[in-house]
Amino acid sequence: MNDDRDCAIVPAPRKGRGTASNRTGRFESLTHERVADGWTASFDDLPPLRTTLGVDKARRVISRNRSPDVAFSQSVNPYRGCEHGCSYCFARPTHAYLGLSPGLDFETRLFHKPDAPARLAEELGRRGYACSPIALGINTDAYQPVERRVGLTRRLLEVLWAHRHPVSIVTKSALIERDLEVLSAMASEGLAQVFMSVTTLDPVLARGLEPRAATPARRLEAIARLAAAGIPCGVLFAPTIPALNDHELERVLRAAREAGASAAGYVMLRLPREVKPLFTEWLKTHVPGRAEHVLSLLRQMHGGREYESEFGVRMRGRGPYADLIAQRFRIASRREGLDRGLPPLDCSRFRVPARAEDQLDLFGQ
Repeated sequence: MNDDRDCAIVPAPRKGRGTASNRTGRFESLTHERVADGWTASFDDLPPLRTTLGVDKARRVISRNRSPDVAFSQSVNPYRGCEHGCSYCFARPTHAYLGLSPGLDFETRLFHKPDAPARLAEELGRRGYACSPIALGINTDAYQPVERRVGLTRRLLEVLWAHRHPVSIVTKSALIERDLEVLSAMASEGLAQVFMSVTTLDPVLARGLEPRAATPARRLEAIARLAAAGIPCGVLFAPTIPALNDHELERVLRAAREAGASAAGYVMLRLPREVKPLFTEWLKTHVPGRAEHVLSLLRQMHGGREYESEFGVRMRGRGPYADLIAQRFRIASRREGLDRGLPPLDCSRFRVPARAEDQLDLFGQ
């Protein structure tokens, strides 16, 4: 009799999903593996995976950050998990804390904070709160498909606007156009800015990497509409993946500038924890001829490993190849006029929300 390990089924892509498997999270005591037992023929016979939405019961919505690698100190994430299904997403390991897989569970078993707008107003009104820009939807996209019916991001924006609190947004979704009116009003007072993530201009590659995100052309169109509405908008070439999309760096920046972007940034591919085997699996499934080349270049940038978590290195890498990408980015962003950055957000307009314990004034106003 054959050992079950000899009968393991090689995961195949699931339609509309980024990863092919549901690898066990690092905190679980047991692991599982699909094997051919004669009853199930293949992954192709499985029904499509549907997205479910649960409730996140976190008591606070503002997360603090002390990383020197990013420009914000606090963020709000309306959702846990992301239906975009980006195979490379650095946030996938967070699903392990929920006892779920960073693989398909991350894309299909989502959680939201329905009371997040009320909690946000409470936190902004706490004594001692110091206003600094809030990054909206950093771990997972605030404008992922489920937002279309839930509208949680829109309600959070309305709270921030009501109290004149500055916000920055990173997204790869054209759904942000729904909120042009409120974002334009905020931008007119220096309270809003947006970065659109454009990973590639190749729609076929984008469909494989980011199956439920907007197409590259649609993201460029969203940049144009944001800019036309007076909203400062930049482009993020992120992630930069060696031997896969790195050759597009200059083209992406030029296309974004032509659409109306006025700043640019880039982030090198990050493979923390469970992301490494999931993305390796994706490479071997979608671009098997390039898989080892991609991983080899990553190892050259991280001292022989595919990833280093140290500040200052994790988002850029080091060594000759990383230096080459950095130099190309500097030259391209300067040539396209994208090297000046977006104007700083204005914290001076912040209005402290009313507190329940505050005394009414003499006239009850």
